[in-house]
Amino acid sequence: MLLDVDVGGGAVSLPMSTVDQQRVRRTRVGLIAHDPARAQAGYTLFTPMFSDGTVYLVDMGGDVVHTWRLPYRPGLYGYLLDNGHLFYSGKVMEDLKRFEAWARFKAGTVLEVDWNGKIVWEVKHPDHHHDARKLRNGNVVLLCLRPIPAALHARIKGGLAGSEIDGTIYADYLLEVTTRGEVVWEWRSWEHLDFETEVITLQDRREEWTHGNTVAELPDGNLVVSFRNISTVAIVERRTGNIVWKLGGPPLAQQHDPRPLPNGNLLIFDNGPHRRDHPAPYSRVIEVDPRAGTIVWEYRDQSLFDFFSPYISGAQRVANGNTLICEGCDGRIFEVTPEGLVVWEYVNPHFFVEQGRPGLNNWVFRAFRYTPEEIERARRA
Repeated sequence: MLLDVDVGGGAVSLPMSTVDQQRVRRTRVGLIAHDPARAQAGYTLFTPMFSDGTVYLVDMGGDVVHTWRLPYRPGLYGYLLDNGHLFYSGKVMEDLKRFEAWARFKAGTVLEVDWNGKIVWEVKHPDHHHDARKLRNGNVVLLCLRPIPAALHARIKGGLAGSEIDGTIYADYLLEVTTRGEVVWEWRSWEHLDFETEVITLQDRREEWTHGNTVAELPDGNLVVSFRNISTVAIVERRTGNIVWKLGGPPLAQQHDPRPLPNGNLLIFDNGPHRRDHPAPYSRVIEVDPRAGTIVWEYRDQSLFDFFSPYISGAQRVANGNTLICEGCDGRIFEVTPEGLVVWEYVNPHFFVEQGRPGLNNWVFRAFRYTPEEIERARRA
C-alpha cells in the first residue's frame, strides 16, 4: 500500500505503515517535563520553521494560549518587541533559486503586528535572509546576501573545490532601513573580514563565503553578527564599520544566535558539526566574556550525543537566571538551571514538509520565554 505525499514539487508515493515514520513525533511531542519550583514561570513563543505562518504562544503546561497568523511563511521566526508587538520575518515566495539552500533560509520581508495580527508597518528587501531586528532608534537592521565581486573569489579559502554556483560566491551585508524602507546605513562583510583567517569549513560549499545567521544590537549601539560557514562571531562598530572583536573556531563550530546579556557577555549556541578541536560532533551553549575572550559558563548534555542540532537553534537567559535552549533540528525547547539541570522541556508538535524535500520535520529556528507580566503588556498594547 502506498501513501501519496505532497512535497511541494508534486506528489511522491511512499510505503504505508501503521508505524509513524517521523522519529521525533514517534518518540513524544508536546510537554515532556516541568519542575514548577525551578522553572521560570511564563509563556514560550515559537514558530515552526516550515509552517504556514502561524506563531504559537504556549503556557508552562504546553497548552496554546495565543496564535498569530501571518500572511507569509516564516523567514525564519518572530519575537516580541518591548511595546508588546510581534516583530516577524516572513518568506516572500519569489527568487528562491539562487542556490540550493537559499529557498530554506530566504526571508524577504519584515513586519510589526499587534496582538491581533494587524500589520503596523512592513518592509521588503529581496536580499534579506535569516534575521532582522528592530533597533532602539526605531529603524530596522536586515541581514542580507548578494554576490561578492569576482575579483575577490581567489582570496576566499576553504570549502569544497569547484562548488561555486555558476561561478558566483555570495556573502553577507547589513542594511539599516527605516520602517518606510529607506536605507540609512550599509556594511559589507567582504570589506572588513579577513580572508586569511575567515576560512570556509572544508565540508561546506563555496556558493557562500560567510552564511550569516544572526544580527543583534548591543547596548552601545554596535552590532554582533554570526557567520556560520566561517565559524566566526564578530562585533561591528556602527560608527566606523570596523570589526572591534571577534571569536572564531575553535572554540566555535558553525554557531548561531550570539545573544547579548546584561552583564556584557554573549550567550552562543555552538552547534558543533565539523569541530576542529574534537573528533565528535556535539552541541553546547556557552557564555563568553568578550573582554577576556573566555568561556565562563557552558551547558552540554551528560551524554555527549543526546544534545545535537547541526543547524539553526539558539538560547535565551531568562529572568530567574536559567537558560531556555532551542535545539532547533528536533523542535526541542528546554530550560536548564545554571547547574545544567533540565527543569522544563517541550517538543514542537507541528510537522511540515520542507519545500522540495520529502518527509516531515518540526524545526524551530528560535524560541523565547516571556514572563506573565510581559505577555499581559503585549495583550494591552
